[in-house]
Amino acid sequence: MPGLGRYLAAALAARFASEGMGMAVVLLALQRTGSAAHGAFVLTAWLAPHVLAAPLAGAAAARSRRPRLFHVGALAGFTTAVAVLALLLGRAPTPVVLVVAVLGGSCGPMVTGGLSSLVAGLVPAGPARDRAYGWDASTYNGAAVTAPAAVSLVAAFGSAGPAMALLATSGALAAALAATLPYANPDPGPAGGAPRPGLGSGLVALWRIRELRAVTSATTLAFVGIGALTTTSVLLAAALGSPGGGGVLMTAFALGALTGALTLGRITSVPPGRLARWAMAATGVALTAAAFTPSVALTAVAFAAAGVCDGPLLTATLRIRSEFAPERARTQVFTLGAGLKVTAASTGAALVGLGAGAPPWMLVLAIAALQLAAALLHTVVAARGPVRNAVAAGVPAATGPSAGSATTAAGPRIPGAPSASPDAAPRTARGSRSPQAPGVRERRVARGRG
Repeated sequence: MPGLGRYLAAALAARFASEGMGMAVVLLALQRTGSAAHGAFVLTAWLAPHVLAAPLAGAAAARSRRPRLFHVGALAGFTTAVAVLALLLGRAPTPVVLVVAVLGGSCGPMVTGGLSSLVAGLVPAGPARDRAYGWDASTYNGAAVTAPAAVSLVAAFGSAGPAMALLATSGALAAALAATLPYANPDPGPAGGAPRPGLGSGLVALWRIRELRAVTSATTLAFVGIGALTTTSVLLAAALGSPGGGGVLMTAFALGALTGALTLGRITSVPPGRLARWAMAATGVALTAAAFTPSVALTAVAFAAAGVCDGPLLTATLRIRSEFAPERARTQVFTLGAGLKVTAASTGAALVGLGAGAPPWMLVLAIAALQLAAALLHTVVAARGPVRNAVAAGVPAATGPSAGSATTAAGPRIPGAPSASPDAAPRTARGSRSPQAPGVRERRVARGRG
């Protein structure tokens, strides 16, 4: 597995910079303008492009003849925007600052889903790749724990400007490490006059391939609740008599999520679809308990339990995207899925702002209900209709195995497992007749990847 260690270091550095932006931008705006609202506007401009830029970034990455230059360039653009915002925020005209934020935010999908799509080219298909996605998921959770704490610490002992500089340095480190990674050979293009995947091929795959549709719709719904959790935790802690306890609750949740990703997320014997359902349902149950706890200490325990349950969800999501995404639309699937989740989280944050007058325990119950509804939604969508692979779904697929995929023999991936399940795709040899779709030529599905 050459390059996996460097990849994880690059991913952690990039996501550290991304996770720290929310707090750093607000602190810097408050310091220079006296208005946290100004920082909120800039942060909105930073997050808004994620879902719109995701298919463009994914398609550009898939078509790039120089993938190393593209990925490093995206990280460099992200880093440059952070550095420029550190200099201009509160000093330059607001429209100029917002334009910089939009441009930097447009590189965001490559920091999240774009980087994760590289794992397939670094680790062969199978349990090793599943474990690699567990480590990749832990970089998100590790950054979520450390970045806000580091930004707060630097701002407390210095100012928000050096905190932004720290994030820019982390982004530059990520770009430097990404330049050393091994990349697959450039895609030579479709053979035999087959159409090249367009800007909408990732969206088509997310909609037509049942497993992708199930996990994308469910996690998007769940993240509406997760996006509301930060504000809700502050309100809940204040209602319990500890106005400053919101940070404690979210730290407990983030530490729990990191623990869950490093432990439960590394379980490869459970199909990823089932693991995702269990994670969302268990998170909802734990948050339901948190709504009725009488003290901040007990609430923190419940939040930590919810985080442990939520931790494996990202690992399962990455495994499903990897396993069922068409080879030629893989990066689009990763970037678009990540962009939808960011947008959903932003929507949740806005909704809880509108409902901030409600009792905090009711807000926590609403978030818990969204997690349970997401688990139910995944169950319903994943159970409907036969499994559809890339070719049957009408999405252009690779004409043969590539560095980012592996073709496996028919049969169960896990010893003792059934040959087909609601979370598995039909695996038929090239050119054979599939019992689900007679007359359709299907390629064998790569097993074991996120």
